[in-house]
Amino acid sequence: MTDTADPVTTHQAEDDARNEQILIWVNGRIVPKAQAMVSVYDSGFMLGDGVWEGIRLYDGRWAFLDEHIERLFEAAKAIDLDIALTPEQVAQAIFDTQAANGMQTDAHARLMVTRGVKHRPFQHPSLSRSGPTMVIIMEHSRPKIPRPIRLATVPHLRGLPMTQDPKLNSHSKLNCILACIAAEKAGADEALMLDVHGFVNTTNACNFFIVRKGEVWTSTGDYCMNGITRGKVIQLCRDNGIPVFERNFSLVDTYSADEAFLTGTFGAQTPVGMIDGRVIGSGEMGPMTERLRGLYKAMVAA
Repeated sequence: MTDTADPVTTHQAEDDARNEQILIWVNGRIVPKAQAMVSVYDSGFMLGDGVWEGIRLYDGRWAFLDEHIERLFEAAKAIDLDIALTPEQVAQAIFDTQAANGMQTDAHARLMVTRGVKHRPFQHPSLSRSGPTMVIIMEHSRPKIPRPIRLATVPHLRGLPMTQDPKLNSHSKLNCILACIAAEKAGADEALMLDVHGFVNTTNACNFFIVRKGEVWTSTGDYCMNGITRGKVIQLCRDNGIPVFERNFSLVDTYSADEAFLTGTFGAQTPVGMIDGRVIGSGEMGPMTERLRGLYKAMVAA
């Protein structure tokens, strides 16, 4: 039996020795892991100036690949970053990396694009003169989360668009990292983050849902990542007659929920067992979460 004191993350996976031998796509070259390097002058390393996507491989197909690539290009346009490839070329780079690694299922790709190598080590975007840096890390990855996640509410907020728009999947993740650290200091696995009005919003790594009396609730979406898996769960609810609401709700609503779960590309739907020391429902995966998992699995297979 797993000790409940053991740390758990929403991106916990089985150990796989094959990941020491993976090949990584770096600016058009597929190289061994030990040779996959970028410059210390790279904008992503120096300033967190870049955008990224996480994509999962199921039974030979990348789930919702077109939507992930579309979101990548939207984010790049928002920060005035020229990816210098077409969406079709980005997709081909993913397929080439998959073929080089011989992967067919249970793989996760992290696709990263930064503004590239800087001429001098300062902030201004014009100092990035060599074109973008693009990297694809693809690992054998089967989720292994031994128990429902424990969350702690933290003071770090999902902020307003005029500071750093939370809809951007940017390399600048320090706010979420600080939130995660605060949650771990409080004895939880990850952080539950509120919006600027004090309503429950998201976690530091995933989107957040609760279930109350047969209804599925999630935030309005105004302050959370534009999650593809989040959107699929909302769609599945609507297609299958499950009442679903994008609305403001408070910690009072959350603590008394029948179930809570997280959504994300890696873990799909991850049950939450405890929030701020309060057991949610039975403390285990609830029937609605289990049903949505089955519906999502069928959607991916289709």
